Amino acid sequence: MRRSTLATLLGLGLSALALLYVDSSPRPPGSFDEAKRIARQIYAEQPVTFYCGCRYSGNQVDLASCGYEPRKQPTRARQLEWEHVVPAWVIGHQRQCWQSGGRRNCTARDPQFSAAEADLHNLVPSIGEVNGDRSNFALGWLPNSPAQYGACPMVVAFDRRIAMPPEAARGPAARIYLYMADQYGLRLSPQDRKIYETWHRAYPVSDWERWRNQKVSCAMGRENPYVGPYDAGQCRREAMLERLRTLLLDALKRLL
Repeated sequence: MRRSTLATLLGLGLSALALLYVDSSPRPPGSFDEAKRIARQIYAEQPVTFYCGCRYSGNQVDLASCGYEPRKQPTRARQLEWEHVVPAWVIGHQRQCWQSGGRRNCTARDPQFSAAEADLHNLVPSIGEVNGDRSNFALGWLPNSPAQYGACPMVVAFDRRIAMPPEAARGPAARIYLYMADQYGLRLSPQDRKIYETWHRAYPVSDWERWRNQKVSCAMGRENPYVGPYDAGQCRREAMLERLRTLLLDALKRLL
């Protein structure tokens, strides 16, 4: 056996042994950009938009996969965007930093806002046009019949500044709002809280939501308690296997 090969294998063995002692405690993303990067990795396993259920690849949405019809912006509709279910505007407007310079100032100077802005529990993949139309409107109940986006039953009432998500997204959205209110001390109006608590009860946690909670909680180090607990041991095992896979690939490259 060549000396270089032996050295590589020895190094691989020592590195694998070191994995047993490496601190694998999760570190929540430190910025919105980092959160989006991690979110892309998480949702690559199930690349489907939150509200409309369209499949996507990279930054391109397959509108035909969910029967989506653009309301006004076909180019943006084909683009994937990462949406805060509780808008950054809503989070920021309850903090002093926003009054002194808006979102940019809050991101730079308010650690609480930065943490909320980068919280993966509040971040979902969305059709660009839907994200833009929803804007910073509250999620709530509307009597309107869904007809704005083809087969996607999302409703946006621009005059009332309210958006009503499809039934499949109401429970998850409500649990995200309730989590964010608890985690960051956000004030919800009595009417909004009543709606979200009603949706939380009426639309039970789905298998997809439990999958999402596990994956996001591994990255954040805490679960959304309205969804349920996560398995921290599974997170550590998956992280160790991923590091071992990376080591093996690096070793193979040096050997070939």
